[in-house]
Amino acid sequence: MPVLTALINRLPTLPPKSERIGHANPFKLIASLSPLQLAFFFSGWLAWVCDAIDFFAISLSTSRLAPFFGQPVGTVTLSITLTLLFRPLGALVKWPLIANLVLIAAFSLSTAFCKTFSAFLAVRSLFGIAMGGIWGLAISMSLENMPVECRGLFSGFLQLGYPVGYLIIAAVNLNPTVAQTTGWKLLFYTGAGFSMFAALVRLVLPESQYFLDRRVQQAENLEEGGSGARKSIVFLREVGKMVKTHWARCIFGIVFMTAFNFYSHGSQDLYPTYIQVTKGMSLHTASITTIIGNCGAITGCAIGGYVSQYLGRRLTIIMFCCLCCAMLPLWLLPTSFAGLAAGAFFVQAGVQGAYGVVPVYLSEISPVAFRAMWPGVAYQIGNMVSSASAQIEAVAGERIRSPSGVPEYGKVSAILIGVAAGVLIVCCFIGAEQHGAHFEQGRAAFEKDGGLDVVDGGETRKTVDDDAAEKGEAAHVEDRV
Repeated sequence: MPVLTALINRLPTLPPKSERIGHANPFKLIASLSPLQLAFFFSGWLAWVCDAIDFFAISLSTSRLAPFFGQPVGTVTLSITLTLLFRPLGALVKWPLIANLVLIAAFSLSTAFCKTFSAFLAVRSLFGIAMGGIWGLAISMSLENMPVECRGLFSGFLQLGYPVGYLIIAAVNLNPTVAQTTGWKLLFYTGAGFSMFAALVRLVLPESQYFLDRRVQQAENLEEGGSGARKSIVFLREVGKMVKTHWARCIFGIVFMTAFNFYSHGSQDLYPTYIQVTKGMSLHTASITTIIGNCGAITGCAIGGYVSQYLGRRLTIIMFCCLCCAMLPLWLLPTSFAGLAAGAFFVQAGVQGAYGVVPVYLSEISPVAFRAMWPGVAYQIGNMVSSASAQIEAVAGERIRSPSGVPEYGKVSAILIGVAAGVLIVCCFIGAEQHGAHFEQGRAAFEKDGGLDVVDGGETRKTVDDDAAEKGEAAHVEDRV
């Protein structure tokens, strides 16, 4: 049975011993990096922190924005939907990182001065466009400058920037001023300040050596690196080749990241509202619980990324999805602060432990010439498809009530998390794994046949024409999701 054999061959397994490379000691891995490599990583990480700070400022202030604009919670969460919905535009345009950060700062600051709900939604939509370019650029800049043996660990470190950003803005939310009716504006002032600082950090750093080498190579070859219209024509042609050749991989990436975004946002976006409204606790308690949950997320990210270097990317994701689902009763059932805090810690450890593998996993399976654009577009289209998650939770929670009439936000969130985790596990069983791929050695998007390049099994594959010439066969590509 060929189909059964193919499915069995797809099952996640440990990487070959030759690919489980690197030191067992993570501190030695960190010490092996140069100051410039660490600086590049810090810049990408800080940009991702700012992304989270600006985004979760809305989640933490939903219950105060509703009376300020005279709208129900379900309507206010439309701003979260619009932010996520418009993010793919930023990923597609792929503005330079500095421009993205400056625009995020401007729109975050503008949010604090919105007087009407319509203006508020418009600003958040524009914010979503600017926000969309951050993730792909951040992971490309951070990981392509890393030795292969460090990428699992630093993938987790990069992703933990998101819960760190959430933790920072949750800590700001503990400020007594924020508890006042319009004190929520302080959250957006904070976000704008962090984003401008991140832009300045990137401004003072030089271009990476990889970028400089690629620019020299393009200058030597007009076809590969021509300027102006010529360069754009080559790029667009290679995008077409990439989609035609790797169409199944593209579909897989979008489905995979759609499930991951439902998984993540389902556990985060309405969590403070769940603690306040469903559990009847104070704003201060909700913020403390959120902070504890994000400590779990940080722990999970760091462990997940590091462990994936030895267990493989897919096995690690499956392991943390199972941990998250096992902890959902602890997240949902307790009525005490201690129980809810423990549930938040372990559920977020499961969610973000799996997410900590995503940056390196997407980079490894992406068409190599488009590793800055492809992971970002897959991630942001997944965001777009899952953009209504907060609104689904809010509306469903208001309709599904406890016997005492309290909205069951937590129950709806738990169902959403469980379904998303199940889809992710299925994706991991049928998806590819190219553990330890040297994607930094591949062609660039502006080079001829860059759209045909792919990384496979720790080595960059030759172009299709080269493979065909060696085998004496017609050039063809056998795509593997």
